[in-house]
Amino acid sequence: MAMDAITIIHAIFTILFFLPITTFSISSLSQSQSQINSNSILVALLDSHYTELAELVEKAMLLQKLEDTVSAHNITIFAPKNQAFFDPDFKRFLLEPRNLNSLQTLLMSHIIPTRIGSKTGSARHRTLAGDHHHLRLQTNSTTTDTQWTVDGACITHPDAVTRPDGVIHGIDHLLVPRSVQDDFNRRRSLRSISAVKPEGAPEVDPRTHRLKKPVPPSNPGSQPALPISDALAPGPAISPAPAPGPGGPHHHFNGEAQVKDFIQTLLHYGGYNEMADILVNLTSLATEMGRLVSEGYVLTVLAPNDEAMAKLTTDQLSEPGSPEQIMYYHLIPEYQTEESMYNSVRRFGKVHYDTLRVPHKVVAQEADGSVKFGDGDGSAYLFDPDIYTDGRISVQGIDGVLLPLEEVKDVTRVKTGQPAKVVVKQRRGKLMEATCWMLGTIGQHSSFTSCQ
Repeated sequence: MAMDAITIIHAIFTILFFLPITTFSISSLSQSQSQINSNSILVALLDSHYTELAELVEKAMLLQKLEDTVSAHNITIFAPKNQAFFDPDFKRFLLEPRNLNSLQTLLMSHIIPTRIGSKTGSARHRTLAGDHHHLRLQTNSTTTDTQWTVDGACITHPDAVTRPDGVIHGIDHLLVPRSVQDDFNRRRSLRSISAVKPEGAPEVDPRTHRLKKPVPPSNPGSQPALPISDALAPGPAISPAPAPGPGGPHHHFNGEAQVKDFIQTLLHYGGYNEMADILVNLTSLATEMGRLVSEGYVLTVLAPNDEAMAKLTTDQLSEPGSPEQIMYYHLIPEYQTEESMYNSVRRFGKVHYDTLRVPHKVVAQEADGSVKFGDGDGSAYLFDPDIYTDGRISVQGIDGVLLPLEEVKDVTRVKTGQPAKVVVKQRRGKLMEATCWMLGTIGQHSSFTSCQ
């Protein structure tokens, strides 16, 4: 019995002594297996000329997942060329933080967890994203060349990079899953607006009040193209022709296309998305502006940037018709550019521009070498001049939201909680100033309170 007890105690001490060593060896073995050596296909991808794909893999935070996949089995990567990421809108969509899932899905759809060599025939393989790719060998009937394709993308560089744990094949364009494409279409703002090539306003002959036509080339010494009577000044009975209407037979002004083009220009310019959203989605001002331009009117839009629009309070936008009234105050029924407005304020000091919010006007004046609109807290400076100018519509970016003077005072009272005090500074006339100066020369300046 004593020997059995000694044997049991010895066995217990042996187990307790070797247990930590065994645990340490197992953990160190697993760590050594999870490490990726320098000859890995992932290292080759990061060092390859597929720089756009490698950059997106790092930004998508997929390196750890790919390391785990490579440690388990070989992989095949279909790497698009750098020119495949040329679309700036799609790349901007992928790099947005809220679209991380779409970026990871797109990248994992280019990776297959098995090794596929260039000698493989037609087959169907499952990607890391869960979808399937069809590999086909297609023969050109004219050149009898065999082309290897994967879901419509041509494999231009088979076996571009080979490593013991994987292979990279170069393809000519991206393999975009349906889910990523649908997400991109949903996130794209103002989908109904299509880019329209801007067209210049038609030129009108001031003598005949007709549209100018290109003069055909004439030989030297030939007769003038227009009769001499057209060079004479028009009589009092000749009146300007009315502007063509929206349903006219000639369709001189396509106001809807021009408004769509300037809104699309705002989106591409950047920083004016809130303004474009209000014009198209929150109100029907875009349609109204298109009708005005079609009827021959010209407009100057003072567009507040996104930082200025973010300062609007909920009370200012909650009342019915408030967004329309705010935007009407930023629409001037004149065609003004940065140069014309700056020259006006330099010459006349303050200039009052009519707005579509009758009878309110916008006051412009020179300040710090630029054009300043409004006074006091409700002022704004010309921030991005001439964003869009096509002869009919002019868009000038400003750094503040303009409000009529009465509304600016109301907002100030709400913020301070008490009515604003107006200090009236008395102004002395020229005669009083001359009198005080004369009294000052004889030492009697301090005897009169008006001269102090």
